[in-house]
Amino acid sequence: MRIDYFHTGNATSETVKLDKLYRYNLWAGSLVNLIDTLNYGTYFYKIFDQASSKLIYSHGFDSYFKEYQVSTPAIEGNIKQFHETANIPFPKRKVIFVLEKRNKSGQLLEVFREEIDPISVQEKLDDPEVSMYTILENGDPHIKADIVIVGEGYTLEERPKFEDDLRRFTEVFFRAEPCKSNKDKFNIRGVLKPSQDSGIDEPRAGIDKNTVLNATFNSMGSERYVLTEDNLALRDIAGHEPYDALYIMVNSNRYGGGGIYNFYCVYTSDNIHSEYIMVHEFGHSFFGLADEYYTSSTAYNDFYSPEFEPAEPNITALKDPANVKWKHLLSQGIEVPTPWKKGHYDSLDLEWQKQRSDMNDHIAVLQKNGAAKEEVDKEKSLYDKQSLQRDSEVQDYLESSEFAGKVGAFEGAGYASTGLYRPSINCIMFTRTNYFCPVCQEAMVGVINSYSR
Repeated sequence: MRIDYFHTGNATSETVKLDKLYRYNLWAGSLVNLIDTLNYGTYFYKIFDQASSKLIYSHGFDSYFKEYQVSTPAIEGNIKQFHETANIPFPKRKVIFVLEKRNKSGQLLEVFREEIDPISVQEKLDDPEVSMYTILENGDPHIKADIVIVGEGYTLEERPKFEDDLRRFTEVFFRAEPCKSNKDKFNIRGVLKPSQDSGIDEPRAGIDKNTVLNATFNSMGSERYVLTEDNLALRDIAGHEPYDALYIMVNSNRYGGGGIYNFYCVYTSDNIHSEYIMVHEFGHSFFGLADEYYTSSTAYNDFYSPEFEPAEPNITALKDPANVKWKHLLSQGIEVPTPWKKGHYDSLDLEWQKQRSDMNDHIAVLQKNGAAKEEVDKEKSLYDKQSLQRDSEVQDYLESSEFAGKVGAFEGAGYASTGLYRPSINCIMFTRTNYFCPVCQEAMVGVINSYSR
């Protein structure tokens, strides 16, 4: 059953209202692990049997609405509405749908409750414009982790490109551990409904495209953040295949993406960093990992509070250094917190972030003012060259550290320079490297095993 609802509010208020209920003949989830024990995510939706009040299904997640709540417009009081979806096994009789939200101290508190009668659910029909592709088939969806990659900004004429991109990024997905060693636990499928235009909206550059998912750069005011608010279109298209997790593959050569836990993941297909973006963002959206970087600008205000322990497995407020959450993985004899010459790294990276922002602003102004394609391409090429050079310098610096390959508690994580800590000096969740640290890998295996066997 697909439960659609509206989530409305600002930084201090929220209301929920059911929209529509649909029945599908597809269910990808486990038939055994019906109760979410990972305990990730700000929200949980829970399904209770109406007659007995017994909990029969639960699922943790984050949402676009949650991110909006910590944005400046929401803090200023602007109310905004978002469309969201809960997918559950189809119930045999009446159930109670409950939405809970985690407060800063980690407690889950109820924010919505409503009875659902399965008799009132309508069938969801297929869309003849949607094409489906099976790229990797390892078995029954109930015992595998099922990923669906949805194409965005691909025209009908670009369908062959979508197919090529689909195969290419399936290979990328399995290059890093632990996915590499667990390939047999995944199914990967693609879904495409052609868009009228190629590419997606770029508001700062004055570029407006007509696409099936209405994805856009500059989401939440961040020029690299790519999301869609059209949850209805996304779920209608993605629902042609069974899925546990959704990718949105955007047909663009710009740097951009985004990942929201158990909501969806976005990445652009043709940037020099697209392979990294695809893997990093899925770290958020499927594996529940937090961002470990802290020098880049974001649209958030105090996304994590250092006063409370984050739910994500790879960052900590370190309130009890003797019992850090990854204590069993700490390198022998390592100091906690771990001194890693943070000041030098910060000075170098903050300088690059300012330079990067200025270059992107310049490119956006050129595009908006109708500059010749050759001039824009020249500036993009210069940006790419400097970005690659900066990446090389970062990796050389971090990998030459005495702490390379070790697990400790390194200050700087979760968009905060102080007060939050990450487990390793380097990781895909921190920089554009090519590996996950041991703490992230352990958490990822736990998620994979919750969906597969």
